[in-house]
Amino acid sequence: MTAPELIKLLANEVRWALIQALKISDQRVNELVIATGQPANLVSYHLKKMRDDGLVSTRRSEADGRDVYYSLELARLRQWLISIAHSIHPALFPENPVPPQVTGRRVLFVCTHNSARSQMAEALLRHLSGGRITVMSAGSHPKTIHPDAIRTMDRLGIDLRQQHSRALDTVIDQTFDDVITVCDRAREVCPIVPVQGRSLHWGLPDPVRINDDQERAAAFEQTAYRLKTRIEAFLWTFEGLNI
Repeated sequence: MTAPELIKLLANEVRWALIQALKISDQRVNELVIATGQPANLVSYHLKKMRDDGLVSTRRSEADGRDVYYSLELARLRQWLISIAHSIHPALFPENPVPPQVTGRRVLFVCTHNSARSQMAEALLRHLSGGRITVMSAGSHPKTIHPDAIRTMDRLGIDLRQQHSRALDTVIDQTFDDVITVCDRAREVCPIVPVQGRSLHWGLPDPVRINDDQERAAAFEQTAYRLKTRIEAFLWTFEGLNI
């Protein structure tokens, strides 16, 4: 996509509203209709345009295959925007932006088994925030941390062996600023978790379900990459906020 094409794509008010709704959480069409205040047919039209242009991706719910979640392709969008900025002047966009130093926040990651995705997310947020955010993870049916999750995080220099699986009902009486579900079943089936701030959804396919060892290892690597991208974007949402 050329710079003028991307600028035209982003300039549309409905597409801009969809980007704002998707920038911190995956959502379904009916949720995007409510978030944007636009008719369902118009939202669907613009979502198709954004999907065709690679700005959003779709994924069927692992809990209810009839539901489709839309995700903003943050890494791809960032590369496009960097390219546009550099085409104007190389000083406009830093090569290695550092997220703001967020402190005093409590975040809970939730998935079904608390054995892979939520454990990796917990470790990544703790690492990327420099330990300034209190972060936990839990599952509705917790299991032991998966060995591939440990190996994947080892390659990133992060040790999961200091973490442990936790049942969701053991934190149900605590309050969190952000509760982030990382699997569809956790979002659609789990009990309500107390949250005084935001409830977000970052739907990621379960890499544990893959039987082939090499394919599963590659899926864990992709999961770690996508979580890192989402967490970096999550930290940037606090820029300029007094929190």
